[in-house]
Amino acid sequence: MIDHSLFENTGTAFTLKSDSELERAYFLFKMISSQPLVRIGTAATNFALKANLPVEGLIRSTVFDHFCGGVSEDDCLSVIDNLFTEKVSSVLDYSVEGKETKDQFDNALKKILKIIRFCDEKEAMPIVVFKPTGFGRFHLYQKKTEGVDFTKEEQEEWDRIVERFDAVCKLAKEKDVEVLIDGEESWMQDAADDLVEDMMRIYNTDKPIVYNTLQAYRWDRLDYLKELHERAKQDGFKIGMKIVRGAYMEKERKRAEEKGYKSPICDTKKITDDNFNSTLSYILENLKDISIFIGTHNEASCYLALELMEKYNITKQDNNVWFGQLYGMSDHISFNLAAAGYNVAKYIPFGPVKDVMPYLIRRAEENTSVAGQTNRELSLLKTEKKRRKL
Repeated sequence: MIDHSLFENTGTAFTLKSDSELERAYFLFKMISSQPLVRIGTAATNFALKANLPVEGLIRSTVFDHFCGGVSEDDCLSVIDNLFTEKVSSVLDYSVEGKETKDQFDNALKKILKIIRFCDEKEAMPIVVFKPTGFGRFHLYQKKTEGVDFTKEEQEEWDRIVERFDAVCKLAKEKDVEVLIDGEESWMQDAADDLVEDMMRIYNTDKPIVYNTLQAYRWDRLDYLKELHERAKQDGFKIGMKIVRGAYMEKERKRAEEKGYKSPICDTKKITDDNFNSTLSYILENLKDISIFIGTHNEASCYLALELMEKYNITKQDNNVWFGQLYGMSDHISFNLAAAGYNVAKYIPFGPVKDVMPYLIRRAEENTSVAGQTNRELSLLKTEKKRRKL
């Protein structure tokens, strides 16, 4: 039987936090719970960074250090080692976004290859992650998704994107490190999906190394997965799939409205939740063909996963099932699952403060839009503060 009070244990959840870190977390979530404050803070931060005002120290000691591991991979080592003392693994996430030049894409590739070699030496890091647009211009993925022909130069540029993907997946296969490839906006995603599927065909012949990401707030994704599953069975490759709810909802709806097409996003939060849980169930039913990384901060979905694992006799340590949460959030899920013996990894963003700000701002905005999430963090922090006083 699954213990449905598993996530209430704040002693385990915040075991690594000192009293001052607990206070800082409480302060940050209090700030994030106010929409006007997040808007003002975002605008002020963007202005200060663009104007080169000396605010990096302040950002670093507050929001950056709470949600990020450091400015470089070496900087993250103490965080990685610390988490692993509680059996929580780490996924280093080089969270630098919106780059446009060949040099920037080549640098991102070097960075990911370096992290894979890093993973190879550290038991605490079994998984690596990158974004498709970290390796090539958004415009090219969009053009390919829309079926528009490339110019000769664009075709050469696209070939370089394919080479970057291949270099990462090849090294990951050699070093036995799993690669999660993030999902992005729907109007570029088909091109990314096709490219990731090509990589699965090559590198997932005996077990999943390459994982795509399925965003469950899109109503068409479970059908996509079922079709992919048929192709995988036919062509003899395994599927790796990270499932998340999704991160670009406002943007997706706005674009659909402006351009007059049906929004790819589920109409309600409940439909998204049902879609996520149906996808989770489908994968756990088909674990011999599909491995899963369950990226969620939703307690009900986690409990459902535990129940299904019990139902299908999937052991807690089965490497085909991982749970993942973001660093700085939902510690009550991560640490309690790890303490109970499940495979758990924290996504640890890192990079120069200035470059990681768009990521941090998106986190803050997402948290304000999911009010329940922030209130839950606050109530758990409050409980732990009280427990420590006693």
